[in-house]
Amino acid sequence: MDLGIAGRKALVCASSQGLGLACAQALLAEGCTVVINGRHAERLAATQAQLIAQVPGSQTRVQTVAADINTEAGRAELLAACPEPDILVNNNAGPPPGTLDDWDHAAWIGALESNLIAGVLLIRAVLPGMRARRFGRIVNITSAMVKTPHAAMGLSTAARAGLTAVSKALAREAIVDNVTINNLLPERFDTARQEFMAQRMMREQGIDRDTARQRIADTLPARRFGRREEFGAACAFLCGAQSGFMTGQNLQLDGGAYAGLV
Repeated sequence: MDLGIAGRKALVCASSQGLGLACAQALLAEGCTVVINGRHAERLAATQAQLIAQVPGSQTRVQTVAADINTEAGRAELLAACPEPDILVNNNAGPPPGTLDDWDHAAWIGALESNLIAGVLLIRAVLPGMRARRFGRIVNITSAMVKTPHAAMGLSTAARAGLTAVSKALAREAIVDNVTINNLLPERFDTARQEFMAQRMMREQGIDRDTARQRIADTLPARRFGRREEFGAACAFLCGAQSGFMTGQNLQLDGGAYAGLV
């Protein structure tokens, strides 16, 4: 399917690796010019080279911005590189798991800064221009925990649920101008995050890596981890010209984990 977004400009946050990178690659393959972002210039340069090698003809369509989007200065630098994006993919590292006793005031503020405020302020910056140009696609990478909270992921759940609520309200206003705002809710994709969780399980349960990974995968009906290219394809579809009637939605990519009806 031709998604009709060749030539569009896309800002993809936290895209030097993992699910952000998967989204950047899928959008690049659709013909978009992509601005990738991360905090480390060396890693970004390696990611840029990787993308160019993977997508023929993309040598001039990948730009890097090394910046911390948790800061005002970092967000300003990112927007200066792409002041009129057609597509914004909001993404950021999630806070670590823990317990309520672990989460003091600083922990809560940090989670809100990275998983609510940074995304909202980027939306605030790009939404008026998208509406004026009568095209925009905003995709927030949140988490399955938004709809299925787990106690250990309380920081992530609370902050990302806040972003979900704001986005839902804005989506109802923006769609009249062909601007959509949707959320992708991943669970158990094969990324560095799952490696972190496997290493944690190895330490806590005294098991080897393969056993830990399989135990994690077995929590899903699919009995496997999600593949990054599956996630990237879903993101690209939400950014496509054909998705203009779909907004304010939470698309779960979770191997069937969600047990609810709606």
